[in-house]
Amino acid sequence: MKLPNADIAIIPQEKLRDYLTSTTHPIGRFKAVFFQRLGYTDKNWQELDVDLREQHLKLEAVEEAPSTYGRKFIITGSLKGPAEYEAVVTSVWSYG
Repeated sequence: MKLPNADIAIIPQEKLRDYLTSTTHPIGRFKAVFFQRLGYTDKNWQELDVDLREQHLKLEAVEEAPSTYGRKFIITGSLKGPAEYEAVVTSVWSYG
């Protein structure tokens, strides 16, 4: 199944810029190392937003047990970044 309403998914810029691509965030800095290899940084976090929407959110999603945020979906698949490297990424999405 596809992620419901993937075309209007909300991806907070703070999560992309200040967490996933931040080399100074206490937890996110470890994820930032991974995303930097793909070519994403806190300076071009908008590219990560676009690539997640164009590449990742179009993949098949697996529904898991609901969380306190509503229905929970997991997407695992390739993401090719600006550095032309490709990696398998798993993301978690809540809906409703």
